[in-house]
Amino acid sequence: MQTIQWTLSVLIVIFLVLSLYFSVRYRREAEPKQRGLYSARMNICMGLMLVVIAISQLFFFEDSATRRIFGTVCLLLGLFNLFAGIRNHNLFSRK
Repeated sequence: MQTIQWTLSVLIVIFLVLSLYFSVRYRREAEPKQRGLYSARMNICMGLMLVVIAISQLFFFEDSATRRIFGTVCLLLGLFNLFAGIRNHNLFSRK
């Protein structure tokens, strides 16, 4: 159990760093196609990070209503970001 929580924590940090990296690259890029790809990658990483946060909140801590609500909101936002990022990445990859 401890190993799974530790792995989830490492994944959260990795996805956070990747989100920040793609955010910086997005803001510095001048070409619209590359900006779109970096933005999509940032959304994918942010979505994965939110899904991992939701999993850790919903399954690995003591149960409370606040934790369930927070975990559910993170899961929904994460899935939306993941879906939008994949859709946008496919769109900008074809151009």
